[in-house]
Order: sequence, then C-alpha cells, then structure tokens
Amino acid sequence: MLKALRYGLILLAGIGMTSLITANNSLRPLTPVQEDTAKKIRIIHADNMSFITKDSVDERRFRGSVVFQQGTSLLYCDSATLNQAKNMIEAWGHVHINQDDSIHTYSDNLIYMGNTRIATLVGNAKLTDNKIVLTSPELQYDMNTKIGTYTKTGKLVNEKSVLTSQEGFYYADTKDVYFKKDVVIVDPGFTLGTDTLLYNTTTKIATILAPTTINDGKMTMYVTDGYYNTDVGYGSFTKRPIIEDSTNTFTANEIQTDKASGISIATGNMIWRDTAQKVSLLANYGIVNQFTKMVLATRKPVMLLEGKTDTLFVASDTLFSGIIPRDSLLVDSTATTDKKDTTEKRFMIAYNHVKIYSDSLQGVADSVYYSGVDSIFRLYKDPVLWANGNQLTGDTIFLFTKNQKADKLLLDQNALIVNEVGPGMYNQVKGNTVLGFFGDEKLDSMYVNGNAENIYYVQDDDSAFISINRLLSAATHIYFTNGELDRIVFLKEAEATMYPFTQMPEEQKQLPGFKWVINRKPKSKYELIGQ
Repeated sequence: MLKALRYGLILLAGIGMTSLITANNSLRPLTPVQEDTAKKIRIIHADNMSFITKDSVDERRFRGSVVFQQGTSLLYCDSATLNQAKNMIEAWGHVHINQDDSIHTYSDNLIYMGNTRIATLVGNAKLTDNKIVLTSPELQYDMNTKIGTYTKTGKLVNEKSVLTSQEGFYYADTKDVYFKKDVVIVDPGFTLGTDTLLYNTTTKIATILAPTTINDGKMTMYVTDGYYNTDVGYGSFTKRPIIEDSTNTFTANEIQTDKASGISIATGNMIWRDTAQKVSLLANYGIVNQFTKMVLATRKPVMLLEGKTDTLFVASDTLFSGIIPRDSLLVDSTATTDKKDTTEKRFMIAYNHVKIYSDSLQGVADSVYYSGVDSIFRLYKDPVLWANGNQLTGDTIFLFTKNQKADKLLLDQNALIVNEVGPGMYNQVKGNTVLGFFGDEKLDSMYVNGNAENIYYVQDDDSAFISINRLLSAATHIYFTNGELDRIVFLKEAEATMYPFTQMPEEQKQLPGFKWVINRKPKSKYELIGQ
C-alpha cells in the first residue's frame, strides 16, 4: 500500500497536478492556481522521493538519477531537495544543467533559485558551450541573461589558449569574457599578462583595457589600449604602445603589428632604436620589419647616430635602414685568421632634401647612403658640407667616420672649398679631388689634387687685409689650426698672382664654379627634428 502511494505521489508531481489525500484515501482535485509555467520547476524522474519538514517548511527530497525541468532547461543530479514555496532547488552530486542544448554547467553542489533562474554552483564548477570550458571553485550562472560569474579564481580554455584570472564574467550570448585581477593568457604562440581584459571566445580578440604585456617569444609588446587578435597574432594599439626585441625597440602614438609577416606600422611620433648599434629614428610614420630588422620612415624622419661625445642627426623626406647580409661583411684584417666579422652592420639610405647636423659637421644633399661596414657617408647630387666655417662641395662627397665622428672626407670631382673671411670675401680652393683629414673633430689638413686653384686673402698680424693671392698648382696641401686656415703648401711650383687688397678685379675674386650657399646650412639639430 505505501509503495503504491509513493509511486502515485511521484507520478502526480511529474505531471504537475496537486492532490489532497482525504481520510478515506480518496483523491479530490483542488481548484487550479495560475502559475508561471516558464518558472515552474517540475520533477521528471527520481528513483526515490520523500517529504521532509525543514524550519517549518515542507520540502520534497529526491534521490537517485534525479531530473528536473524548467522551461527548456533540464537539471540532473544524484540527490536534491525542492522547496516549492520558494521555487528553489538544492542539489548534490554530479550536478548538470542543460540549457537549451547550448550551455552546460556542472558542479558538485548547487543552489538554484527558480524564480530568478540564478544557479550557484559550488565545487568543481564548470560551464561549457561545447567550444570553451570555464572552470572555477564556485560559479554563479544567470540563466536569464546567460552570464556566468566567478570571484574565487577561474580558468577558461579555448582550444589551445588558457586564460586565468581572479574574477571573471562570461557572456554566453556575445561570447565575451571580462577578466579581472591577475589575468594571464597562455598560448603556444604567446603569453599575455594584465589586470583587466575583455576577450571574445569566437573571434579570439583580446581588447586591452589596462597596462598589458604580450610576449610571443620573439618580441614583447607593452600596451595600454587597443586589441590583439590572439588567433592570427595581429594587434592594433593606441596610447603609445612599446614593442621591443633583442636588438631594437620602438613606440608611437599608434602601432599595428602582424606576427605572421613580422611587420609593424607606426603612426605619430614614432621613436625607433637599434639598441645594439645605438642608432635611433624619429618620424611621424614608419614601417618596421622585425624579421629583417629593416625600418622605413616618412613624414619628417630623423635618424640619430650616437657617438661617444657627439650625435649625428640625418633628416630627409624618406629614410630607410636595414641590416647588411653577413656574407658581404668585410674580413677583419687585424685578425690572425680569415674569420669574418659576423657582427651585424646597419646601412641607411636617405633621399630627398637630406640634412646632416652634428656639433662639428653640417651638410645637405639630395640623397645619402651610409654603411656601418666602412662607416662612410656618401652624399650625392649637389652635396654640401660645412666644417668649422669651411664650405665643402663636389659632385660626390665621401665622409669617413669613426665612432660617429668625422675622420676624413673626399670631395670627388669639381671639388671646392670656400671660407668666408669677410663680407663678400672668400678664401677658395678648387681641384679635381680634395682629401681632408680631421683632428679633434676639426679640419686638420687637406690635400688638393689635380688643377689645384687657390684664392686666399692675406692679413697682417692685426688681421688687416693687405693682399689677395690667386694661385694655380698641380697639387696643394692646406693646413688648419683650431679649424682656421694656417698655411698653404704647394707640392709643385705654382703660378701665382698677388693683387693689392683693393686692386683685384671683381671677376677674378671667384674661381670657376664658385657658390656660397650658407642659407642651406642647418643651424641646429632642432631644425632637423622640427622640419
């Protein structure tokens, strides 16, 4: 009799009917009460059921393969209590909620509020949409909004990516996860660390909301705003991100970077630096290739080559720099073997409106090529150098440097040296080629070869002008003291004409091809930076 009654009670609960057991054991239906069928929790199956009274509240207890239903959601567990007054379930053992066959949650224990449809999962809590798996010691899941929340550490696994944090909020509809506190992403292709992060499990895009470090094994990115596509390794960052690797670092107002190609595009106040070779590049737009270590800069680019006591600035419309292939590096002639110098050497190409500035040397040209192999600047197309008051021109100028300091120079073809000694008065030296030498960063001497012509003003001990000499010689040596003309030595007999200071014809005061272009001379490094 009792067994039949128990079976009847379970059956009645399963079909959602309320009955009253009368004294004569007959069943009499009560008047139905209107209820929200979407919120009503129904028992579908249980091996056993019993009534208990807890704190004066009647509850039903179910054991063995328990199944509840609410709307289109199913709840499975080993045992549970149902408080119909509160529409609340407490469940234990192998708890599983299947929501619309799309979201599944699991835990050891559960408190489920049927009216609000909020589930609190405790002990090995897990949420999955058949693509991601979110686990935590304790997880709250709102089945109305489909939002899962944890505050006691959690881990999300999305294919090969593992994301952990102290707090997290998962939005099942949009597939977004909002991570807070000690956020870490570990992926075979990179690691990411931050305090706050928004991550979409479908697009695998991480939206940067706080200072974040991303390391892909080859380069490290320090970013505070933007996004990173963790699937393809593409990032777009603002608010002056910093990217660095073993040899260079750069920053800008905005940077787009692509891991697959190794190419990054920097826009706005870019600062790039080769830390190994102490070369820096400033520009408003630049393209950096991390694989080839090449950089192309436009929009007012300026390259800085740092020396021990001075820095050489080079500005132009476009600047390009890269690494010279190792197999083309020069053999170290001082070594005891034929072993090559395998140190990476950088080259630079600057073209259109080139300007050069250092404390001891200034220059302009249409284009310049510099190689770290021989440390030579090659100036092409109407080049001009100024060194300690001397203007140096030629068809091509070769400037040899050591430790970014001027060491010697070659004016190749139509070489001309001009020094202004007074208003409209110029010392001049012309030849086929001129080889100059520097000492203490100042011109020390020059060798003029081939049809050397000279015009120089002679002064007395009181610096008063007394005559003007014009000379022609096959070769000439010119010596300077503290950068000032000291003496001229003619290596072969010279044809000389001396004019009293006031009697030299005006047309004789300038050598063929004379030009004085002091207006082109860069006046300071700030002129280059602010060009």
